[in-house]
Amino acid sequence: MLLIGNGHLITRSAANPFISDGAVVIEGKTIKAVGTTKQLKEDYPQAEFIDAQGGIIMPGFVNMHNHIYSTFARGLAIKGYHPKDFSDILEGQWFRLDNELDNDMTKASGRVAYLDSIKNGVTTMFDHQASYGEVDGSLDALSEAADEMGVRTCLCYEVSDRNGADQMKAAVAENVRFIKAAAKRKDDMQHAMFGLHASFTLSDDTLAYCKANLPAGIGFHVHIAEGMADVYDSLKRTGQPVVNRLFEAGILGKQTLAGHCIHIGPAEMQILADTDTMVVTNPESNMGNAVGTPAAIKMLNDYHIMMGLGTDGFTNDITESYKFANLIHKDHLADPNAGWTEVPEMLFNNNPKMANRYFDTKLGVLEPDAAGDVIVLDYNAPTPITKDNYNMHILFGMNGGNVRDTIIAGTVRMKDYQVQGVDVAEVYADAQVQAQRLWHKIND
Repeated sequence: MLLIGNGHLITRSAANPFISDGAVVIEGKTIKAVGTTKQLKEDYPQAEFIDAQGGIIMPGFVNMHNHIYSTFARGLAIKGYHPKDFSDILEGQWFRLDNELDNDMTKASGRVAYLDSIKNGVTTMFDHQASYGEVDGSLDALSEAADEMGVRTCLCYEVSDRNGADQMKAAVAENVRFIKAAAKRKDDMQHAMFGLHASFTLSDDTLAYCKANLPAGIGFHVHIAEGMADVYDSLKRTGQPVVNRLFEAGILGKQTLAGHCIHIGPAEMQILADTDTMVVTNPESNMGNAVGTPAAIKMLNDYHIMMGLGTDGFTNDITESYKFANLIHKDHLADPNAGWTEVPEMLFNNNPKMANRYFDTKLGVLEPDAAGDVIVLDYNAPTPITKDNYNMHILFGMNGGNVRDTIIAGTVRMKDYQVQGVDVAEVYADAQVQAQRLWHKIND
């Protein structure tokens, strides 16, 4: 039994969202009690005490869209690579990179990404894998990395026609195989979706093939209208917008997660709303790829779409995405009031709700029977922290580097900035070896 106390407790519970000198008790994998530090110490004197030292105690973050395979792109220089638009970025970097990834590289990148998640307080990650250098078993490699680090994860493999029919079918088979394997687990630490790249790399026949092979109760994880190439392709090929095309193919729905949705119109937004399709926005990645800003505020407020926040492989520190989302929507709409409430709703409320369409244990809140996923941030506030302003303290005063302790499913994964039970030096040494292998394969 763990008792984390002596801090500003942000529970995200509607009944009692904030306790100034709060504490949380974890028994097994879930939360037993929430209250004041004094009261819980008296009620549970036998519990191991983790002292927040006046910092912030809150639920672990959920990252709803990531690309672990991008881990080894950091610092990579590709000969002759000078992209002019998003299509050039995909073809010149990402497709070349994932075409060379094998399972050893995939596992090494996964170990780093999940380790980095722990360091940044991300306790649940939804990932979208592509490694056409070795498809079969690639999700197992990520699964093993997640188990080693103890991070909750939901995995899928990116189906695409870009490398021909054989590899498309291999990607479908990898999704189906891992979905069945994940369903046999009883620990609620790993689940699976069915990954699709994007409409413009998927034929009608491939979409039908994916739909025919989709296991019951599972949705798709797909990129929608991230760049204009996706829009033009759908209009040219089918005479209809991307969302309409995917709707007719049976891809949308409550269990489906749509990434980006930048270049879509009101009718498409209505389809996403009517099908209860989840949408995740990724501000840093969108800015880096110069693809534009989605109408996320409009989708959230006017269409009541379940909007979430992801990092899209740009970082594993989702507090960065929080900060960038707050700024990009103000800038995009020329409205200083934009994003103050909407972005926190995406990150702190909707991300856990979206994740709970796959995970059974309640996420993103500190209350009895919810997941024992708790983080402690080392933060000395220069101004009072209250029930009305704690999101502003997170926005302007904290980032992943403030995370001192990370507890996932009741197990301490990082304490006093030290990751527990993991040879961190070995993880990074192995990553260096695998990254060098990948870089040589790309540039040789």
